[in-house]
Amino acid sequence: MGRVSKSHVVSAVIGGVIVSGAFVVLGVTGPQRTETIFEEAPVAAHASADPRGLTANDIYVRAAPAVVLVRAKLVESAGSPFDPFRSANATLSTGSGFLVDRQGDILTNYHVIRGADRRTGITVQFEADTIRTAGVIATDPANDLAVLRVDMHGVPPIRPLPLGDSSSVRVGDLTLALGDPFGDDRTLTSGIVAALQHQVQAADGQTIDNLIQTDQPLDAGNSGGPLLNGGGQVVGIDTQIATADPSQNLTFAIPIDTADAVLARVDHNQAVHVAFLGISAPPVKTASRGAVVGAVTHGGPADIAGLEPKDQILRVDGVPVDSISDVLALVSTRSPGQSLRFQIRRGHTRRTLSVVLGSRTVPPPSR
Repeated sequence: MGRVSKSHVVSAVIGGVIVSGAFVVLGVTGPQRTETIFEEAPVAAHASADPRGLTANDIYVRAAPAVVLVRAKLVESAGSPFDPFRSANATLSTGSGFLVDRQGDILTNYHVIRGADRRTGITVQFEADTIRTAGVIATDPANDLAVLRVDMHGVPPIRPLPLGDSSSVRVGDLTLALGDPFGDDRTLTSGIVAALQHQVQAADGQTIDNLIQTDQPLDAGNSGGPLLNGGGQVVGIDTQIATADPSQNLTFAIPIDTADAVLARVDHNQAVHVAFLGISAPPVKTASRGAVVGAVTHGGPADIAGLEPKDQILRVDGVPVDSISDVLALVSTRSPGQSLRFQIRRGHTRRTLSVVLGSRTVPPPSR
């Protein structure tokens, strides 16, 4: 998929008064809504921006409709260095995302949707409380990126966000971060680029490279939202990193150029691809513990790995399961081609099998 709009951003020297930021005021009477309040000042124009100059409000008005709230109902919760706020027993993950084309493709953080059913467990909320179920069409876990797809039928026309060139970003450049952390209204904060090509040693020992560090604090719900330059173009995807030092949960953005590879894998001529295992439950419930396999699809991933009818699946990747529904729910959180370890009991013998998940296609779900 080609980019919607890609311009080369020339860093500008920012003079005078810069936007002081945004803050949220919660109403105390009637239904709670959020209202974003700005102190406006001229934003220095980039070469590709409107020569008359853009204010923060100009950029907000143009960009806010394309920013969405992402909710993911978790089947499996797992820790992530990109998500310092999710607890081990979380059942719902929330974050932000933004529309990148008119086909309904939305870019967000992978950790926002990690552990959710990739076909039915994720919803996206646009303005005016318009909600659609989203399918996962591409992921890049190493760079904390995911692309969702929604059916745009019935959604008011929205202009996708123009994508800039993060290689031209410089320390000191103005940054504007949009998100939908509360689900009522889009929020905006301003800051500057504090560092480039930042490398972080995450709490799990993983090294994360080439990040843009900014000086603006963000709510956890802003993860996955766009980081914009002074011309209103996306130069990064906001995220937060849990470092080895618990007192330093810093704000970073994944460069938009890093998203090129995952966006290029999106094929608008194909349906959504989801993981396929190829087993079903027995027609009659058994008294045996674990998930008892009823039938195995001939030539399917489970069949190739050696699973047989009447096998009792005890654990999948170390997670205990009590039914075939539990097994299929875990499979729904994975991608085609991923390998899962199945601990099974066959008769009086326990063994471990490795299953490489297959792929099946479903149309983009709508709501």
